[in-house]
Amino acid sequence: MSERIPLPAVLGLGVTQIIGYGTLYYSFSILAPDMAATLGWSNEWIFGALSVALLAGGLTAPWLGVMIDRIGAGRVMTLGSAVAALALIACAYAPGKASYVAALIAIEIAANFVQYGAAFALLVQLRPQVASRSITYLTLIAGFASTIFWPITTALHAALSWQNVYLVFAALNMAVCVPVHAWLSRGVAGRRAMASTAAPRVEGILPPARRRLGFGLMVTGFSLMSLVGSAMLVHMVPLLSGLGLGGAAALAGTLFGPSQVGSRLINMIFGKGLPALSLALISALLIPCGVLVLLVSAPSVAGAMLFAVIFGMGNGLLSIVSGTLPLQLFGSDGYGKLQGRMMAARLILSALAPFVLAFGMANIGIAPSLGITAALGGLSIIAFLLIAAMR
Repeated sequence: MSERIPLPAVLGLGVTQIIGYGTLYYSFSILAPDMAATLGWSNEWIFGALSVALLAGGLTAPWLGVMIDRIGAGRVMTLGSAVAALALIACAYAPGKASYVAALIAIEIAANFVQYGAAFALLVQLRPQVASRSITYLTLIAGFASTIFWPITTALHAALSWQNVYLVFAALNMAVCVPVHAWLSRGVAGRRAMASTAAPRVEGILPPARRRLGFGLMVTGFSLMSLVGSAMLVHMVPLLSGLGLGGAAALAGTLFGPSQVGSRLINMIFGKGLPALSLALISALLIPCGVLVLLVSAPSVAGAMLFAVIFGMGNGLLSIVSGTLPLQLFGSDGYGKLQGRMMAARLILSALAPFVLAFGMANIGIAPSLGITAALGGLSIIAFLLIAAMR
């Protein structure tokens, strides 16, 4: 008898992923100008600080993966939510630039503890045989994070300083995410306790002799896609405004979240038999194509809306395959460590993306910067095609 998806766990994680991504990631671009004014920095240097923080998070990711396998993803996520709340408070009360950067680094390290990599590992540890389906359902729910938190952050910031917005977000992480993750940690602990008598496993399809090269190609593909995603998402609303879209920028930006959800829903209904590698190739095509649409159509509002839809769909599928492709290629054994190594490579490569895109837009212009971004994203297609040729 096949196992059922752990629906309560998926729903609980869906809520915490929305809060985790909304408070620790999507809010930054909206609050950044006020942060820059408070600290006396330019926007480029604020995003440079974010890049430093993302890099620090990437360097800690391999250790995080080992920790997930050793003590369980639920406990790691519980700790991460508490650290995230404290880091947001520290950032809000930071008296100067150095303390602000230190708090921002703590926020990005905590984000690794609570976002997709850890959540996927938790679902694998709970029920590995249905983990791919669970991951699809989770990403379907969590895809609303930007749609919910871009307007929430904007509304809060209209009435509150960025420091007080961060205090509200800290309360959300502590009051909602910590209890949910603590509850989930008990389920993972119980599952791990039964591992000696009943341990369902998922075997990887990639031959052992080709796994090292396959892992390198997979990480390269995901890293290039993450680089494009990181650069575009952090700058989404200001980028669209800079292309002459004015007030329509926010409207186009709001299409990103529903498009993520739409692609995941389509995949859930019609793509059940589609291999994860095929899904990765589709995602690798959509992301740079979306950037190219924006590049050639600006300042058309219709073009910007089409960009948000295409790019959102590609990014939505990326979230799924970053959890399902490693499971399909390499199996469930040591999945946490594998996710940690993959997260490290992706975060380290994409850490500079927000700063570099901000610098590029300010010095060589928006159009050339977008062209380079799209070209880098297109290279991920080659990486996944090479994996397909190895099987």
